Amino acid sequence: MSRSSPALAEIARYIEEHTGPEFHDKKLAKLKALTLESILRRKNPYLFKAKRTQTANDFIKAVLDATVSSGEETVFGNFLEKVAIHICQQIFDGRKSGIKGLDLEFEDGRDKYLVSIKSGPNWGNDQQIKAMIRNFHEARKTLHTSGGGKSLNIRFIEGCCYGRDNSYEKGTHQKLCGQRFWALISGGSETLYTDIIEPIGYKAKERNEELEEMYTAKLNDFTAQFVTRFCQNGLIDWVKLVDYNSGKQQ
Repeated sequence: MSRSSPALAEIARYIEEHTGPEFHDKKLAKLKALTLESILRRKNPYLFKAKRTQTANDFIKAVLDATVSSGEETVFGNFLEKVAIHICQQIFDGRKSGIKGLDLEFEDGRDKYLVSIKSGPNWGNDQQIKAMIRNFHEARKTLHTSGGGKSLNIRFIEGCCYGRDNSYEKGTHQKLCGQRFWALISGGSETLYTDIIEPIGYKAKERNEELEEMYTAKLNDFTAQFVTRFCQNGLIDWVKLVDYNSGKQQ
């Protein structure tokens, strides 16, 4: 890489300005929109019976935690993708890709990089990985047909925002994780992957206190509703619960 790395102050400013609306606000909105019906139909009741979950509060807390956690990973992954594209834009005039299945594209000399950005190295199963590779093949065909790739060396990248995979040469593409990924899109910075930790935590304490208050309200409200609807003589009516979750709609 021949370009200088972006100024950390500018990256920190961007992250601090966007962490709130792109992560905390969206996470709060998703939690606010949850209903008891939505979380009960989304999770496996047989699992909780097998784990011998006995109290209404324990059951609702487990289901609510699982729901919040699954959505959190997606929201934060989307935020990190935007951070990566912004950084790459400063160095290589990188941009959000318009090619199916790809997230970022940029040029460095005669090399054209087409990047599929993932949260971490274990993001998908075999079928999802094969679909990504098919997208790479289709992108190559599209570029050659349009003439956009004839004079360039096209390089496909599976970029993971965290984690590591030292066997990064995959034949069809490179899988660059953590430090390697952030170095690629920043023009060679070997410390960017740790530099971004501090600004990502900007106002985390205040925002998480707001989230915890909303979470507690939902937990108490859902528990009260659950006791009324799915408990009999103080115990969870598992037959009624499973029927609500899995029975044929009347």
